[in-house]
Amino acid sequence: MDEEVQALAARLVRRLKQVEATITVAESCTGGLLTSILTDISGASEWFNQSWVCYSYDSKVDELDVDRELLESKGAVNAKVAIQMAKGAMLRSGADFAISITGIAGPVAINSNKPVGLVYVGIASANWANAESVQMGGSRLDNKISFAHFALKTAIDCWDKAKVRQKVAIEETEKAAADAAVALAKADAERSRRAAEASAGAPWQDESSLESGKAVGDDSDIAWSDD
Repeated sequence: MDEEVQALAARLVRRLKQVEATITVAESCTGGLLTSILTDISGASEWFNQSWVCYSYDSKVDELDVDRELLESKGAVNAKVAIQMAKGAMLRSGADFAISITGIAGPVAINSNKPVGLVYVGIASANWANAESVQMGGSRLDNKISFAHFALKTAIDCWDKAKVRQKVAIEETEKAAADAAVALAKADAERSRRAAEASAGAPWQDESSLESGKAVGDDSDIAWSDD
């Protein structure tokens, strides 16, 4: 197997292991090649449970819940089918991350007007999904290897971008919380200042509330006992 493909697979697996994530794969034109590449890595059972090779329309519909009307109107090689394949595999397997591959490996594009070498790769997680495409040129075997290479590279790129988005979201949440705490502290300080000003400006007891001729503490009306 191509050393660069193996290196990409190892890079993706390192990312999975760092967060104890699991992965699944749904393949069409590559016929299980990507699954083979991933499971060639020692310890694959820790992060890989199952995958699918769905070549026909029926298998894509029955196994991965791809929309049949979409397949019949647009064919299997497009972004929406790639995303649906990835989502279907992820939901069926319970994995955290999914890769799908749908394309035309050649040497001819049977029942399709799309060019040989065209491939779409779908990537899905619990929070997002994406699809990327590329046009390859080569023999059937060369294209299959190139498709697997592109799928691994796309998966790594999507993973890294998602981590960046997650980091930014966390930073924004933390900043919002800090700003809210500062605003609350300022509001409390302002309330305390106003209360202090109001207290300082008010008399201890309004003289108008006293009876005429009396002062605070006047006890002349108290009868004292000689006992």
